[in-house]
Amino acid sequence: MCGRYSLAKTKIDLENRFEAEMLEAFTPRYNIAPSQLVPVITTESPKGFSHFYWGITPAFAKNKPVANKLINARAETITEKATFKNAFKKNRCLVPADGFYEWKKIGKKTKVPYRFVLHGESIFSMAGIWEEYETEKGETAHTFLVLTTAPNQLSAEIHDRMPVILKKEDEARWLDVRTQEEELLGMLGPYPDEEMTKYTVSPMVNQVANDSAYVIRKTLPMDQFGNYTLFG
Repeated sequence: MCGRYSLAKTKIDLENRFEAEMLEAFTPRYNIAPSQLVPVITTESPKGFSHFYWGITPAFAKNKPVANKLINARAETITEKATFKNAFKKNRCLVPADGFYEWKKIGKKTKVPYRFVLHGESIFSMAGIWEEYETEKGETAHTFLVLTTAPNQLSAEIHDRMPVILKKEDEARWLDVRTQEEELLGMLGPYPDEEMTKYTVSPMVNQVANDSAYVIRKTLPMDQFGNYTLFG
């Protein structure tokens, strides 16, 4: 499961990385959570950023949003589930990020948060699909979810799933509606672990309201009293 990620970059950083225009304002985000409005790039507008809500509402749900329950989809069954297969065929998107979080269980009650990044903490894109639905007020809303896959060796130590991180050279094909299903499925494996690293962060990330640069700062492992120490 991928339930939290970061995008601690500027609007200019994003526009340069994806060669796409962002009309809306954007400030760095350190603790993105489901139901929040965040930038994506879709098959319908590959040269511009859209802002969608994280958490998808399938077409069959009509006016009953279930966004908080549907934030991920398993890549292995994406073409089998009625909930997702049409969106996978037509409504794919890039979900820009520069890190994602997972929690490692320590004992019965303690969970230690880790941040996973590419070397250099560069921007990457997670594979997503999106949906359009009508709200109870008759308005049109857009939502997305993140595809997950089996973990690479780096993330397997912490969790049994990881988000699908697309290789940069695959992004244009992911957005191209002409790309065949077999080719798309070939993009959905675990990202090479030798191109990534992870580190512990403060439990501040546990609270969605904490969205500052302190969230992504490295910590030393917990001491014998269960406390963390920030670097710097």
